[in-house]
Amino acid sequence: MTMNRKSLIILILAAVMISMSSCAAKVKQYKVKVVKEYPHDEMSYTQGLFFQGDKIIETTGQYGESTLRLVELATGKALKKFSFERKYFIEGSVELDGEIFILTWQNKVAFIYDANTLEYKQTYSYPREGWGLTTDGKSLIASDGSSRLYWMDKSFRHQKSLVVKMNGRPINQLNELEWIDGKIWANVYMTDMILIINPENGEVEATVDCTGLLPRHLRDQYTDVLNGIAYDPSTKKVFLTGKYWKRLYEVELVQKK
Repeated sequence: MTMNRKSLIILILAAVMISMSSCAAKVKQYKVKVVKEYPHDEMSYTQGLFFQGDKIIETTGQYGESTLRLVELATGKALKKFSFERKYFIEGSVELDGEIFILTWQNKVAFIYDANTLEYKQTYSYPREGWGLTTDGKSLIASDGSSRLYWMDKSFRHQKSLVVKMNGRPINQLNELEWIDGKIWANVYMTDMILIINPENGEVEATVDCTGLLPRHLRDQYTDVLNGIAYDPSTKKVFLTGKYWKRLYEVELVQKK
């Protein structure tokens, strides 16, 4: 190999490293600052969480414990609560066009309820594991625990899918989802990390580190992982909680230095 060729390869490698460094720099890093805290039912294995007016709709999982709830923010109390049959493990949920869409984990079915009355309307067949669910106002957007997000119509017919990547690498274990200001927020299951994703290309634009959000003195043997993202569009406030957590937190993002 000639010196000129060696020099060219070195220059190319340097350019690639600079490019990778530049891409990495584009992923912003945030941590959360607690603005206010609210009570949360510690018996709620939180799966889906979203606002309906000034109330919260929450779906909870586990066989024999799965519920659909209308929750009062200030007290954390369920104003309405409906339990599912023991055979169902309920997962993510979202409202679209006056209906609440609810996934199940491995039951291969999805449910639709009336958003105003919380009355059951319909059951659909569902082709994969159900994890998180949100909407861009037109389509349903779901996760299945992989690195892929799925867009569907209101009859759960497939429209498109995207692989979520950060610096070119797929990110697995995508779970609870929330649509916030044109971006998809996704909790990474079993971590304290939330990703902010560009829905056009699946690229992670920012990470949100929620380490220590629930303090040690509020944890016990039943406390499980971070899971539950809710956005109130009327106030532009973000709320986070977790499975069997005793608190729901209103948070702000603070960019890491």
